Amino acid sequence: MQTYKVVVMGSCSVGKSALTIQLVKNCFVFNYDPTVEDSYCTQLVVDGETCQLDIIDNTGNKEHQAWRHQFMHHGEGFLCVYAVDDIKSFVDVNICDQLHKMKDADHVPFVFTANKTDLTDGLVTQVLGQEVARSFKVPFVETSAKTQKGVEQAFQELVREM
Repeated sequence: MQTYKVVVMGSCSVGKSALTIQLVKNCFVFNYDPTVEDSYCTQLVVDGETCQLDIIDNTGNKEHQAWRHQFMHHGEGFLCVYAVDDIKSFVDVNICDQLHKMKDADHVPFVFTANKTDLTDGLVTQVLGQEVARSFKVPFVETSAKTQKGVEQAFQELVREM
């Protein structure tokens, strides 16, 4: 069975932990507890093949950037998450550019992920998210950790990219 090292990245409060816990434990966490770093292991079926994901749920806190760089260095694939109700989180997702520089590669496997799509007061449109993903030449997936929408799909797309 193939094992993939996945890093979930993005600003604070975008739902990185909620997405990861929804995938791994099939439940939604209502309480926000800022993450420094958590790791999870789960199996996922992608195109009929079972694989193992070793997932690092990375901090969005800028005070821990040294850790973020360490995770970026060791990760094989990246779920770059922003919240549709937070313009700043969308702008801050420029970590994708950092990935290309750090990995010194033309192609770094990542999925541009819009989270909290269950909210009706979204500020970042689907079209804008798709345009940015297209500019990076990566998949775009809309998710809601709360409703489970697109959660498994986002991780499956990342495995396909890897």
